[in-house]
Amino acid sequence: MNQDDPQGQGQSSSSQVVLQAQQVGKVFYDAGQALTVLDEIDFAVHAGEMLAIMGASGSGKSTLLHILGLLDKPTTGSVWVQGQSTVKMNEQQLSALRNQYFGFVYQFHHLLPEFNATDNVAMPLIIRGQSRGRARQAAQQVLDEVGLAARAQHFPNQLSGGERQRVAIARALVTEPLCVLADEPTGNLDAHTAQEVFAVLKRLNAERGTAFLLVTHDESLAALAHRQYTMQEGTLSAL
Repeated sequence: MNQDDPQGQGQSSSSQVVLQAQQVGKVFYDAGQALTVLDEIDFAVHAGEMLAIMGASGSGKSTLLHILGLLDKPTTGSVWVQGQSTVKMNEQQLSALRNQYFGFVYQFHHLLPEFNATDNVAMPLIIRGQSRGRARQAAQQVLDEVGLAARAQHFPNQLSGGERQRVAIARALVTEPLCVLADEPTGNLDAHTAQEVFAVLKRLNAERGTAFLLVTHDESLAALAHRQYTMQEGTLSAL
């Protein structure tokens, strides 16, 4: 693939690539033995689409998500964000890019127990330097979007598992990222609650135009995505 063409894959300008892996490889070493976790991955996320990556535990899908989210560096290849190569960026530059363009949702909500839902969602904006008042106002708006306006003043221990995960989704969206990266976002939920969270993700994708990249074991969640991929032994294949 042409390293000077961060759009790649012959995509038209009307389908902007916001995130791309080019020939990404990842190798870990254990007792001097090389273990290839990712093998020359080529992959692109376009503005406003929802993608799902499935695969068995240990297949490399979470490692790929961490690299795409600039939380880890590839051994080989490059990651492009909004047409910018991140290969030569230092940690400060990567952190700035990550905070500007990405939101993250994990299997465990990682909410701060001493803060209510509004303040948990507002935290990324407060860290950015916004006033607490403006950050809370933005947080309350996003909580309304995920159906939790009536629970905005509740603390995590007063919320159900599905509600806590929706707060985590709101927190990922409050900075208006181009792409939300979600690692098993419903893995800790029962089937009914997972379906409710799925519906929220799909609606937000349609209404906000935010791209979503989901790593999941759940075929019903993957089926909601515009494109599905499977990861097997470090190789990514379209379904």
